[in-house]
Amino acid sequence: MVPRKGFTLIELLVVIAIIAVLMAILMPALHRAKEQGQRASCLSNVKQLTFAWLMYAYENDDKIVNGSTFFSRPGEPAWIGARWQVEGTAEELREHLKEGILYEFCEDVDIYKCPTGIRGEVLTYAIVDAMNGATSIPGTKDLMIKRLNQIRRPPERFVFIDEGRISPDSWTVYYDQESWWDRPTVRHGDGTNFSFADGHSDHWKWKDPRTVKLAQATASQTVDSAQPGNTDLHAVQKAAWGNLGYEPSN
Repeated sequence: MVPRKGFTLIELLVVIAIIAVLMAILMPALHRAKEQGQRASCLSNVKQLTFAWLMYAYENDDKIVNGSTFFSRPGEPAWIGARWQVEGTAEELREHLKEGILYEFCEDVDIYKCPTGIRGEVLTYAIVDAMNGATSIPGTKDLMIKRLNQIRRPPERFVFIDEGRISPDSWTVYYDQESWWDRPTVRHGDGTNFSFADGHSDHWKWKDPRTVKLAQATASQTVDSAQPGNTDLHAVQKAAWGNLGYEPSN
């Protein structure tokens, strides 16, 4: 009889097991690499938006653009078109973005959305309220930034945040109490991307598990937004408003 060459069943199972082990090792590494690439792209987006934000101020006697996406104010054009929130196709919503005053300084609507944004989203970034945003935050009337020359320590002051599922208006946090106003966001790992008034951007990783728990809570879950002693909250409030309007808990 002529002997036949081939794999035995045991040998085939061994090869499959080895391939499975290699995949288990490689997949997390590939996922991390993809996540790092998306984070870097998002950081580039908020950095470019901040450059547009700065250029507008340089050409308008240091006045900064209206950071509110909902309230229009006479003489203060909004950074994006006021109609962007109306229902429509993704292409129609992208056209609404072009009505904003910053579009002439940043004529690429893809920059307004993080690479991890869900299908149909056109905007995932928001300006922090302190930068000429909504004016309803208690105790912040004298803290609202209207001009670049009002900003002390620009490398430490937020401008844009990667908010993900965008809120109806500019993003905010309390000034005079140890509590979140808008929820913190978890993007690209346990943190989120911010840009700063000097033009740089950075990913802030949350240190307090309560921050992540609040950020990830569903609509049906109740998570207290008052979080005494949360160093993440303290850091965000300082970067948003310049200082704390209360004595923080230990």
